[in-house]
Amino acid sequence: MKTLTVRLTETLAAEIEAESRDRKISKSDVVRERLQRAPGRSPRTPPSLAAIADLIGSVVDSLPGDLSAHRKRYLKTTGYGRRRPR
Repeated sequence: MKTLTVRLTETLAAEIEAESRDRKISKSDVVRERLQRAPGRSPRTPPSLAAIADLIGSVVDSLPGDLSAHRKRYLKTTGYGRRRPR
């Protein structure tokens, strides 16, 4: 293998160092992986997201798409919070 010396910004160097610590691999391996990625490809999917990717959207398909923005209106129409007869 050949050696190449490069100068990095502080933020990029810190990002590479943090990733190497998190993944428990050397900084050289992190840089090598980043250089080998083809331009235009999306970045590597985080392992936690990859583990649950098949479950996303599968919990309840009947919820409205804008539920986070209009949760009070949705809960009101479903009767949530009203007193119910016993």
